Amino acid sequence: MLKLTNIICVAILLAMPAGIASAQKITSKNPHSQAHKELLAARAKSDDQIKLVEKNTFIDLIDDLEPELDIYTEGWNSKSVNPFKESDVPTSKVIDVTGYHMPVPGRVTSTYGYRAKFGRMHKGVDLALRSNDTVYAAFDGKVRLTNYEGKGYGNYVILRHPNGLETVYGHLNRFLVKPDQVVKAGQPIALGGSTGRSTGPHLHFETRYMGYAINPQAIFDFERHTTHTDTYHFSKQTYTKARNYAPKTTIAKSDSENTYKSGANNQTAYTVKKGDSLASIARSYGMSATTLRKINGMEPTDKIHVGQVLKLK
Repeated sequence: MLKLTNIICVAILLAMPAGIASAQKITSKNPHSQAHKELLAARAKSDDQIKLVEKNTFIDLIDDLEPELDIYTEGWNSKSVNPFKESDVPTSKVIDVTGYHMPVPGRVTSTYGYRAKFGRMHKGVDLALRSNDTVYAAFDGKVRLTNYEGKGYGNYVILRHPNGLETVYGHLNRFLVKPDQVVKAGQPIALGGSTGRSTGPHLHFETRYMGYAINPQAIFDFERHTTHTDTYHFSKQTYTKARNYAPKTTIAKSDSENTYKSGANNQTAYTVKKGDSLASIARSYGMSATTLRKINGMEPTDKIHVGQVLKLK
C-alpha cells in the first residue's frame, strides 16, 4: 500500500508543469550573503574615496609645480609689451618683492626717465654686461613672450610673476627659455647682447605692474644687489620715482630703549633691544629684512632676541 502511494505521488509531481514544481521548492536564505554584498559595496565606496584623495593630492602636487594659473590670463597671448591697456588698474598696491634675484650683477649705466635727445621715455634701466653674459629671472614666474623688435628692444623676454609684476629683458643675443615655460628666480633665461636699438652690449631691464612701467630703482638697490625693502608700494602718483633709502631721520625712542639712529651710516652693528623686530631694524638702516638676514647668516625662520648683536654691513 505504501509503495503504491509513493508511486502515485511521484507520478503527480512528474505530471505538474515545471513552473509549479519549482515554485514548490523552498530554498533557505543564507543570512551571510546579504552581509557579504554590503561589505563589498562598502569596500568599493572606500576604494572610490581613496582614489579621489589620491587624485586631489596629485592635483595639489601639480599646483606646487606651477604658479597659480589665474595670473596668466589677461593679455597672456598678446604680442604687446603692455597687454593691460584697457584694464582697471588700482590706484595703489602693495607688492611682495622678496624672493628676488638680480637680473645681472652689472652697474646702472642709464637710468629711468625722459630722454630729451630721443624725445621719449626710457621705461627701464640699462645694466652693464658683456656680450653673452647670462641674464637671470628676477622673480619666480612664467615666460609670457619671447620676441624681436628691430627698432627697440631687439631680442627680448617678458616674464609674468605671481607678485603681480612683469619684468622685461631687452637687447639679448639668445633666448634660453620658451613662451609658457615656468621659471624660478635666478634661473638663466637669456644671454645678453646688443640687438635692436642699442649702441653696445647692455641689458635693458623693466619692471611693470599691469602695464605701468615702474622705475626699477624704486624696487632694487642695484649698487648693493638687493631690494630696498621686502615690499614695494605701487602708486599711480609715484611709480616713476626712484627710492633713496639712505637713512635720514632719527626714530624717536626713549634712552632706556637705546635709541638707534637712521642717520648712522657708519654704524656696523646693532644690539637688539626690547620691542625691536628684524623688519624695524632693517628699515631704520635703509635695507630690507631679507638683506639683514643675509648679512647675519640667518634663516627666514630664525628669531632675534634682546641683547643679540646684528651686523649691519
